[in-house]
Amino acid sequence: MGKEIQFEGKSALAQRIFSDRKRTNILKRAEQSAIVFLLPKLPGFVSPNLLTLLGTLGSGFVFLAFVLGAYAAEWYLLFGIIGLAVNWFGDSLDGRLAYYRNIPRRWYGFALDIIADWIGIAFIGFGYYIYAENGTQIIAFAFVALYGWSIIISQLRYKITDEYSIDSGFVGPTELRFIIAFILIAEVLFHGSIAFLAGLITLVLLIINIVDSIKLLKQGDLKDKNQN
Repeated sequence: MGKEIQFEGKSALAQRIFSDRKRTNILKRAEQSAIVFLLPKLPGFVSPNLLTLLGTLGSGFVFLAFVLGAYAAEWYLLFGIIGLAVNWFGDSLDGRLAYYRNIPRRWYGFALDIIADWIGIAFIGFGYYIYAENGTQIIAFAFVALYGWSIIISQLRYKITDEYSIDSGFVGPTELRFIIAFILIAEVLFHGSIAFLAGLITLVLLIINIVDSIKLLKQGDLKDKNQN
């Protein structure tokens, strides 16, 4: 199997390892190219489950960065960028590695991915809650709740359209990581900016969820009419 994978064309390889989902995010091409490049470099002892755990630990590192930023020094927030990178590595490569090695567990992986995503975003939201100043902690709750809403939308979309997508138009988890990284850098440079920027991204997420929910209801209504 190793030789077959080695000589498999890049386009065919990409089509196979991303066959279980549709991506529409802005960074899709760059992200998929990076994943195709990294997969053959992973040693045999690295399993999809280990990568999932690594991704969750990355979110935990972001949580730790917020705690250190709150109780030690603000520049510790920059360590959260490392945590986001680790989270991307584990979260983006776990399921892709399973498809690359021809050992996909579609429904197990589907369930585990959702659970890990929820735990990860809860880590980040709780970390921000600890860091946030009085009166702005509500943003942390709103962000986690809205991200949970987006997860529910993706599952309902899968049920109605039989098409699994983790993106909301041009924005996906990878773009969200970049946005959070930018917010962390901005807070270190301009103290207090995190409340405004986090509030802004939360508002944008609310608008995206409302638009996606309306589209989803229309798709459900159309499916009902086609079945009658």
